[in-house]
Amino acid sequence: MNFSIDRSARLRHALAGLALCLPALAAAQAPAHPLHFHFGSQPAPGAIQVKWKADSGAPLYDAALGYGFVERTGALPARTVHTSGIRSDGKGFAISEPAFEVEKGFEKDHYNNYGMAFRIKAAPGAYAIRVNTTSPIEDTIVSVTGMQASRLGPGVFWDAASLLPNRTVISAQGRQWSYRYVNGRGFIDIEIEPKRTGTPVGVEDIVLAPIAPQVREAGRLPTIYTLGDSTVKSYTFDEAPMSGWGQVVDKLFDPRQFRLLNYSMGGRSFRNAYAEGRLNDLLMDGRVGDIVMIQFGHNDESLDEARRFGRGSTEAMYETFFTEFYLPAIRARGMVPVFVTPMSRVNGNARPGDVFVDSFNKRRFPALMKKLGAAHGVTVVDLNARSVDYYNEVGATGLMPMVMAIEAGETPGKTNDGSYANGHPANKIDGTHFRESLSKQYARMVVGELARLAGQGDSVAAGIVAGLRSEVRAAIAAGDWSSVHPETARDVVAGEGAYYRDQVEKLLQLRILSKDAQGNFNPQQTMQTREFAAALARAMGLPAARLAQYADGPLSRELMGVILLDAYRARFAARPAYMTEYNGKTVPPGAPGYDPNLDSGAQGAMYYPLVGWERLLDRGEVSAPYTASLKEAYELGLVRAEAGIQRGRMLNGSQLEPKALVSRAKAAKALYFMWVLAQPPKAENDNPVGY
Repeated sequence: MNFSIDRSARLRHALAGLALCLPALAAAQAPAHPLHFHFGSQPAPGAIQVKWKADSGAPLYDAALGYGFVERTGALPARTVHTSGIRSDGKGFAISEPAFEVEKGFEKDHYNNYGMAFRIKAAPGAYAIRVNTTSPIEDTIVSVTGMQASRLGPGVFWDAASLLPNRTVISAQGRQWSYRYVNGRGFIDIEIEPKRTGTPVGVEDIVLAPIAPQVREAGRLPTIYTLGDSTVKSYTFDEAPMSGWGQVVDKLFDPRQFRLLNYSMGGRSFRNAYAEGRLNDLLMDGRVGDIVMIQFGHNDESLDEARRFGRGSTEAMYETFFTEFYLPAIRARGMVPVFVTPMSRVNGNARPGDVFVDSFNKRRFPALMKKLGAAHGVTVVDLNARSVDYYNEVGATGLMPMVMAIEAGETPGKTNDGSYANGHPANKIDGTHFRESLSKQYARMVVGELARLAGQGDSVAAGIVAGLRSEVRAAIAAGDWSSVHPETARDVVAGEGAYYRDQVEKLLQLRILSKDAQGNFNPQQTMQTREFAAALARAMGLPAARLAQYADGPLSRELMGVILLDAYRARFAARPAYMTEYNGKTVPPGAPGYDPNLDSGAQGAMYYPLVGWERLLDRGEVSAPYTASLKEAYELGLVRAEAGIQRGRMLNGSQLEPKALVSRAKAAKALYFMWVLAQPPKAENDNPVGY
């Protein structure tokens, strides 16, 4: 495959690919004029009067007429609403409900306050919707086609670092409600529910005003939006070492040709990314020709598809979201859809020699996505197949260090259940989530698949590939990624040397540590004291001279603890949030940062060592000059007993081994821990390009 084309030719190629959506855009244009429906008994100028009749009540939906009330909404799953209880008071149509439905224990996810739903025939496209109610807004829930009104208010951010706010929010004052909505279904349901039983709520007017697609302003780069779940998400430092491929894929693109925005978040599926307005805000932000790259499937496997605001979908529901909610809405905005099949989950119990297979063996979402893409002319990147190929290439020994197989002392970060510092609170190897060393590989697979599709004549893929950095296109062509990922050491990608691959690659990437002339890290060699002290100063942002007082020689565990304490004292005036805010704190469902895919049922995992200093069996072997400092370092969690710990277990050892020498791999583990400890917890864990 030859990518040696000049810049102007690549730009022309890109624009040709991005223009594919324009015929679909022209065919799906929304009405040129607003639609106004009035529910009062007196006509309103320019409005369609919706009439209530004494003998038949409220008019039911008539497709030929293009409006009317329905008894089941267009949400998935469909929600039962009422038509027989609708009454007219002359000002509008109203309804009162004597009882609600709620599922005990899932009150926020599954409830039905019934009410009414007025359906309007509307082509795919964006609309400014205004609803005047007969009831005060504080008594009334207004929503659009199954969206979750409680999630659409101001103050919402789509990312963990709070850099990407929701700009498309509900406005509700007095008796007027408004929202800008991108429709894909061919109709819009205006749903009106009471907040309390026995309280009448209703509608006086509904206005739908079409909003034209946004043309990209001069000088504005085309955008690639990524939308997915925790495997695509951009993470903050307090979630380290977890990473998503959407967090790192931007480093593969030429920043002069594309900007990338990651709308992904943990726990999301086709269903709830739509319901909470995440897709809607993305589409309202985008311009004609922008790319929308979507990966869903993991949370869609959840068996809560019957709940109103669940995550899961049957295969039929998954197909409907693809074909009726997402695809026509994206194209109506003049944007270009690209779907990515979800990578296979890694079997955390795999042993050396085991063969990895696709984890989607019940609801076969990847196969369905490929089928739908082919049927609807959509570019589909098969990350699922490439992920299984990669798992079998590196094998279980090389793969487990790249997923969330956490042991004590690897990270001060946290999960829903509290701190990771003593190992994984779920007492498992989490093969769904992964570290940056693997997210980089997924990003590589995504752009590699795009290049393969481009070579087969896919002009959308070709347009995206043209925006990659030149060295990335060369790496794809040659099958050699060493210039793109120079932090990959030859001796940490397989076998026992790969055990701390993620930490080693991050420290090499940040130039905190280095490789030898042959490109090896030498993980089993003994770390030297001065190299460790200098690396620690760089990791903690300290002057090199601050830790230069230690004599060189092989680094022992007790001396490492002393140096770690010295750096800690120099860096912090008070204990960082990792030691306080996340110590024993559980994130409850519904709270910011909660990811239901990470919920193990554990409560309040502690940051500080589970085995107290007085219970260490060999503390008497510590050299006398080091005892006080090593005790303080241990109790601060800067150094932990290594003997007996296991990955995937919340387990501490009872042997400190003070005289044991520290390997370069173990030193990398300690340096990574301290590097994270020095980072602002809620800042995005972003990465430099190359070295």
